[in-house]
Amino acid sequence: LPLLQADCANCFALCCVALPFAKSADFAVNKAAGTPCKNLRQDFRCGIHTGLRDQGFQGCTVFDCFGAGQQISQVTFEGRDWRTHPETRQAMFDAFPVMRQLHELLFYLSAALGIPAAAPLHPALRELLTRTEGLTRADADTLTTLDVPALRQEINTLLLKTSELARAKTPGRKKNHRGADLMGARLAGADLRGANLRGAYLIAADLGRADLRGADLIGTDLRDTNLRGADLRDTLFLTQPQLNAAQGDPATRIPAH
Repeated sequence: LPLLQADCANCFALCCVALPFAKSADFAVNKAAGTPCKNLRQDFRCGIHTGLRDQGFQGCTVFDCFGAGQQISQVTFEGRDWRTHPETRQAMFDAFPVMRQLHELLFYLSAALGIPAAAPLHPALRELLTRTEGLTRADADTLTTLDVPALRQEINTLLLKTSELARAKTPGRKKNHRGADLMGARLAGADLRGANLRGAYLIAADLGRADLRGADLIGTDLRDTNLRGADLRDTLFLTQPQLNAAQGDPATRIPAH
């Protein structure tokens, strides 16, 4: 598999150029897609990297491309950057968001294959992993015409089954908060073992000391969620960007990955 973690040193700052952002609590200014961020230097590095949060760019600190940036830069375009080779610019910027989705799907498939309870699904998961990995080696034109929503739906069906098998191992009645609006909810110390929190909005919720072991957190919005002292060991499909968006402390327990 390609590296499923951002390697900015081998990327042409694609997230700083290809993607748009709007002035908000996450970004200090507006930026259109395809326009370099005003803080981007000539060497493709960020001029305010150590002070992003202080200068109003918190959104940058919680973004992760799952390794799509270096895949586009070094594999799809074979090391040709958009400044030296301006003819690659549009194709590169169009292909990057597609590649990010593919790498995110590879992350979830890899995570599912690491769940022993989902062993009956492993052959089907491996087949989808192999197929998706093959798509990451396609050229830019092929990437931009891919039906990613259809692929995502196919993969999500298996991920749902994986979640059900894994959470069934947690004893007792499991809470179902799938897609729930729990913004600002007071859940300190809550027993959420094996809970379904897929797509739930937990923005600024208090989950201090909560037990989330075995909970499904795919797509859960954890922006400014209090996870101080919370136990997230063995949670399903938790990503680094989700953790980066939350508030934790040395007592927060997280998965090894």
